[in-house]
Amino acid sequence: MARLFRAAIIKVHDNADYFTCVSNIRRYAVVMHMIVNTATSEGLAFFFFASLTARDRVGIQDFVLLDAYTSESAFLDNLRKRFHENLIYTYIGTLLVSVNPYKDLDIYSKKQMDTYMGVNFFELPPHIYALADNVFRTMQSEFNNHFILISGESGSGKTEASKKILQFYAVSCPSTKLLNNVRDRLLLSNPVLEAFGNAKTLRNDNSSRFGKYMDIQFDHQGGAVGGHILSYLLEKSRVVHQNHGERNFHIFYQLVEGGEEDLLRWLGLERNCKHYSYLVQGDCAKVSSINDKSDWKTVRKALSVIEFSESDIEHLFGIIASVLHMGNIKFDTDSRGYAALSNNQEMHWLLGIPNQVLQHGLTHRKIEAKTEEVFSPFSVDHAVFARDALAKAIYGRTFNWLVSKINESLANKVNSFSDSSRKTVIGLLDIYGFEVFSVNSFEQFCINYCNEKLQQLFIQLTLKSEQEEYEVEGIEWEPVPYFNNKIICDLVEEKFRGIISLLDEECLRPGEATDLTFLEKMEEKMGGHPHFVTHKLADQKTRKTLERGDFRLLHYAGEVTYCVVGFLDKNNDLLYRYGKEVMRQSKNAIIRHCFPYSEPDTKKRPETKTATFRVYVAFFSFCLFSPSCPEPRPRCVVLPPPAHFDDVLVRHQMKYLGLMEHLRVRRAGFAYRRKYDIFLQRWYKPLCPDTWPNWKGTAAEGVQRLVKHLGYKSDEYKMGRTKIFIRHPRTLFATEDSLQVCKHQLVDGFNNSAFTNEFLHCVISVATKIENCWRGLLARKERERRRRVACLLISFFPRFIKGFMTRHQPACVDNSEYLAYVRQNYLTRLKDNLPKTVLEKDRWLTPPPIMLEVSQILKKIYIRHMVRQYVRGITPQRKAQLLLKVQTSSMFKGKKENYPFSVCRPFVDTRISESTTLYCCLFGYVPVVKYDRNGFRPRVRQLIFTQEAAYLTEEAKIKQRIDYSSLKGVSVSNLSDNFLILHVLCDDIKKKGDLVLQCEYLFEALTKLSVIANKQNSISVVQGR
Repeated sequence: MARLFRAAIIKVHDNADYFTCVSNIRRYAVVMHMIVNTATSEGLAFFFFASLTARDRVGIQDFVLLDAYTSESAFLDNLRKRFHENLIYTYIGTLLVSVNPYKDLDIYSKKQMDTYMGVNFFELPPHIYALADNVFRTMQSEFNNHFILISGESGSGKTEASKKILQFYAVSCPSTKLLNNVRDRLLLSNPVLEAFGNAKTLRNDNSSRFGKYMDIQFDHQGGAVGGHILSYLLEKSRVVHQNHGERNFHIFYQLVEGGEEDLLRWLGLERNCKHYSYLVQGDCAKVSSINDKSDWKTVRKALSVIEFSESDIEHLFGIIASVLHMGNIKFDTDSRGYAALSNNQEMHWLLGIPNQVLQHGLTHRKIEAKTEEVFSPFSVDHAVFARDALAKAIYGRTFNWLVSKINESLANKVNSFSDSSRKTVIGLLDIYGFEVFSVNSFEQFCINYCNEKLQQLFIQLTLKSEQEEYEVEGIEWEPVPYFNNKIICDLVEEKFRGIISLLDEECLRPGEATDLTFLEKMEEKMGGHPHFVTHKLADQKTRKTLERGDFRLLHYAGEVTYCVVGFLDKNNDLLYRYGKEVMRQSKNAIIRHCFPYSEPDTKKRPETKTATFRVYVAFFSFCLFSPSCPEPRPRCVVLPPPAHFDDVLVRHQMKYLGLMEHLRVRRAGFAYRRKYDIFLQRWYKPLCPDTWPNWKGTAAEGVQRLVKHLGYKSDEYKMGRTKIFIRHPRTLFATEDSLQVCKHQLVDGFNNSAFTNEFLHCVISVATKIENCWRGLLARKERERRRRVACLLISFFPRFIKGFMTRHQPACVDNSEYLAYVRQNYLTRLKDNLPKTVLEKDRWLTPPPIMLEVSQILKKIYIRHMVRQYVRGITPQRKAQLLLKVQTSSMFKGKKENYPFSVCRPFVDTRISESTTLYCCLFGYVPVVKYDRNGFRPRVRQLIFTQEAAYLTEEAKIKQRIDYSSLKGVSVSNLSDNFLILHVLCDDIKKKGDLVLQCEYLFEALTKLSVIANKQNSISVVQGR
C-alpha cells in the first residue's frame, strides 16, 4: 500500500494522469475502509459461507468442470439450478448453451454490452455477448473469417440469439454515417425476413420456416461495411396448407389486418382473413401474442430503410394479394369431365395477366412433340395441384427476390481497389435443430440429415482442436473413444446406395414411381443395415410400432420414424412449364424478374430438392473446415423449456443436440487449463508463502512452486509450455475453496492491525490536500484566461463596431480588420457548404458585397473542377450510354408524353442471356409483343438488331427478317403508349407488310435502331387520337 501511495505522489507533476492517481488513492482508501468496517466475525462468516455454497445454489458455469460429466442427471441438475436463478447461459468449452426463459431478463442492456467488450472469454459469467465479443476480437487479431452456428428446435430462441449478436456488433463496432446505415439495414432486415419467412406453429408463435446464413463483413478497422444473406429450405408448402392450430406466413395476416384502406381497395382485398382459403385451414387467424397491425407498420418502415422503392413495395404486396386471390379460385367439372373455373371474379386481381390467358394456364398443360404443341386439359384434381404449385412457386421465387434485394442494400460499397476494402467475415448460421414429431415427413428428414452431418463435423473439429492444443503445449495426446456417426451419414448420402440417391433415382425414372416403390427400393438396398428398419424388415415386437408406409432411422440422437407418404412429390417440387409462360405475361415487374424469358425451358427435369439441399450442407461443411476460418468455431445451442423447467423435454433436447457427446470429448484428458501468468497473478498466488505478495521468477516456476505447496499429485496436473492443465474439477474446486479461506484470513489479519485506521486516515488526508492544491491551480489558470479574454474584448470591440459601420466605404484603417474577418468567415462557411454534385451548382453560398467578384471566380473554378472530376469518372460504357441518351432526347424530347419517365432508366447492351444468343453480331435485343394483322392477336416475340437487319424471333425460331434497306420508316404516337409501327417496303407479294409492335423498352429500341441502321430522320412522332 505504501508503494502504491509513493507511486501516486511521483506522478503529481503529470497533469494528464493527476486526477487518475488521486482517484485511485481515494478509491483504494475507501474500499479498504469498507472492508475493515464489514470484516466482523458475522460478516466473515456470511461471506465465507456464500462463497463456498454458491456452486451448490447456482450451479457450475462451465460443464467441462462438472465432476460427474458422464451423468445426464448431473448435467440436467446443473441446468435446472442455473435456470431457477435466471442464469440462462452455460459453457461447454467454447460452446454456449442457452435455455429460453420465455420472459424478459435485464441482461441485454448497453451497460452489459460494455461490460463484455474486450474481456477474456472465461473471465466473466457466460453470456451471448461474451461469445460475440470473443469471435470479433479473434477475427480482428488474426484477420480471418469466423463462423457462429446457432441450433435448436422450434421455439428455442435461435432467431432471438442471432438478433442479440447483431445488436452487440451494432453497438461495439466503430461508428460512422456509412457504417450506421449498414448497421440499420442489418438490424431491419430481420423484421422483413420474419414477416415473409416466419409463421405460427404448434410449438412457437414466431417460428422461422426457412434456414438462414448471414455474413457480416468488417473492414480492417472492425467496422461493419456490408452483409449477405443466404436462405434455404423455405417451407413453401405452408402457403397452400397449414395444420390445425397453425398459420400461414405472417405477411398475409399483416397485409389484411394492418394494410391501409386505399391499399386493400387497390389490391381487391377485404379486412377479414376468414374470406381467404389459404388463411383459414389452421383455424387460428387471430393469435393473442401477435399484433399484426403493429408488425405491419414495422415492416413498412423497414422496407423504406432498406431502400425498397415505392414501385417495388407496390409490386411486392400485389404478389401477396394475388396469392390470396389464387387460393380462392375454385374448379368444377365441365360436360367432358375436365376442369373449368367456377368463379371468375378473383381473376381480375391476379398479377395483371389477361383473364383468358390465366384461365387457360390453370386448366391446361402444354405438351410439345417435335414441332407441334398440344394443350391437354386438366382434371379437377390436376387443376387444383397446378394452382397450388403455381402459388408455391410464386411465393418461393418472390422470397428469393426479396432476399436478393436485401443483399443489394447490404452490399459492401467500398471501392474494391482500395486497401480499406480488405474485409473479414463473421458468419451466422441459424439452423433448425434435430426434430422429432408424432408424424415426421420429408422436411424432418432433410433437417435431421443436416444435423447429423453437423454433429459429425463438430465432434471431429472438437477432437482436432483438443489434439492441436495438446501438441502445442507438449502434452501427450490420449485417444478418445466416441460414437462416430459416419455410418449414419453414409446411409443417407452415399452415392448410388444412400437414401437421397435412391429418392432422386425414383423421382427421375420413367414409369409409375410412387412413395411405396421408393420404400421397397430402400428395403431392397438397405436390408440388414443396423441403423435402418421398416415394417417388412422389423422383428415381431418392433413391427407393432411401425406402419406399412414408415421407415425408421437410428440417428445419433435416437430413433426417428418417418412416414414415406409425400416424399416424392415434395422432392420433385414440380411446376408445369406452361405455368411459367403464363407468368411471363404479367405486368408485375417482380414476377417478370422471377420468371425471366432467359430461364431455359428445357425438357430436362429440374434438380430435386434434396440435391439442392445437399449443396447447402456442403457449403456449411466448407465454412466449418475452411482454412480461412480457424478454430475455435463458436457454437450456440438453445433449449426450449416452458415456463416451468420440464426435465423430460430438456433431456430430449440434450440428446438431440448431442451435448453429452460434445462434453465427453471436451472432458477427455484435462478439464481445466489456464496460462501460467493468469493462474498465478490473477487467482491463486496468495495460497503459497513463496509466491505472496510478489513472485520474482517466471510465471511457470511460480506455478510449479504453488502446486507443489498445495500438494497436487503427479497424475492430477501437467505443465505445458505456456499453460497448466488440471485433470479433475474437484482439484480446482478444492483450490478455489482454499483461496476463499485465504482471502478472509488476509482481511481478518488486516483488521487486527493497530496500524490500519491511522494509515487509512493519513492516506485520505494526503489525497484531499493534493486534490485541493490541484483545484486551486486550475482555478487560477481559469481566472488568468478570463482576464486575457476581457482585455482582448475591451481593445477589439470598439474597432469591430467602427469597422461594421464603415463596411461599405473603401478599405481604410478603420474597417480593414472587420473586412478581413468578413472574408475569412465567408471562405470558412463556403468550405463547409460547397455543392456536392454538378446538379447542385445553383446552391452556392450568397457572398457579402466585398466578396462578390471573388465568389463568382471561385464558383466558376469549382464548377469546372466538378465537371472535370465527373468526366474523368465516366467509363467508356457510361459515355456510350450518355451518347445514346442524347440521341433519344433529340428525337423525343417535348414530342412524346412518356419520354420524361424513360430518362432515369439506363440502356443495356442486350437483354438476352448468353445461353440463348444465336447470332455472332448482336447489337441489341428487346422483348416485344407483335399483333397479328388479322384479329390483332398478341404474340410474345423478341426483336433483335444486327448490323444488316432486324429479326423478329420466337425463342430460337426466326419469324421475320427486316432488312434496313427495306425499312421505310417508323411511326409512334405522341401519347404515353408503347406502340410502334415498322413500315416495310414490300417488293415481293410473299413478303409480310408493316409490323405493329408493343415494346416496354420503346425508347431504347428506337434509339438503337436509329444508330445501327442510320434512320434518325425516318422515325416520326405522329398525333395520337
